[in-house]
Amino acid sequence: MKTEVSSLFLKLNQRLYDLRKPVVMGIVNVTPDSFFSLSRFKMGRSLLNQVEQQIADGATMIDVGGYSTRPQAAPVSSEEELRRIAEPIELIRKKFPDIPVSVDTFRSEVARAVVEHYGVAMINDVSGGTLDPRMFETVAALGVAYVLMHTKGTPQNMHTLTEYDALLPDVIHFLEKRVAQLHLLGVNDVVIDPGFGFAKTLEQNYELLHKLDYFKEIEVPLLVGVSRKSMIYKLLETTPEAALNGTTAVHMLALMGGASILRVHDVKEAMEAIKIFNAWQQAANH
Repeated sequence: MKTEVSSLFLKLNQRLYDLRKPVVMGIVNVTPDSFFSLSRFKMGRSLLNQVEQQIADGATMIDVGGYSTRPQAAPVSSEEELRRIAEPIELIRKKFPDIPVSVDTFRSEVARAVVEHYGVAMINDVSGGTLDPRMFETVAALGVAYVLMHTKGTPQNMHTLTEYDALLPDVIHFLEKRVAQLHLLGVNDVVIDPGFGFAKTLEQNYELLHKLDYFKEIEVPLLVGVSRKSMIYKLLETTPEAALNGTTAVHMLALMGGASILRVHDVKEAMEAIKIFNAWQQAANH
């Protein structure tokens, strides 16, 4: 069995990251239809300014996505997805060569292209390998880290697939089975994501949040992506644009549940939550 220490290290671009203290992944959406309008970055200088600010605010890694996975989002071809993300990734990698870049894609051909051409360090797959049967073997061949997220169906129909025999056991079994498959293929740097907002009702999202510490049993780093999602803004009867305070509250609960990586739109505020959490945890050791 792995020790707690060894299970909370992640290798990105040949560098080992210690996730025993939580870190932040900054979101860069290059989609025209992301659910949070302020995260739709423009090309060139505007994009680089945004990334530079995220890094200055404390982001450890940047996640670039070219396919909106909001509920009922319109499908996008792999060619269009790659066209959207190629230039932004190239710009980020040239300007900030030391920051690891993750790419949010469920397509193995897109994953292969961005790793081989631009040195992307991690693939963030919202389908957990369910939408492309070649994804696991591709990630293994490329030798990069992989974020394994739980979902059901596709972005177009996942909102209709919220029936579970037992929510927590079903989600954990899904993740455990696929982590084992990835390890057998030689993928050692695996991160799990419970998939908040993906094939889950508002109530189910909070059930998973309440029981987040159960995911420690899988013994790999845990990523939580709740930033400005509907589980927050619908509960608070507001909009994604007005959901920052709610997001910070959920981030603190996620940290207390064992999150190693917060995937966020607002890096500064997430880092402030982490600093407070670290101080609170440090006080518990005295």
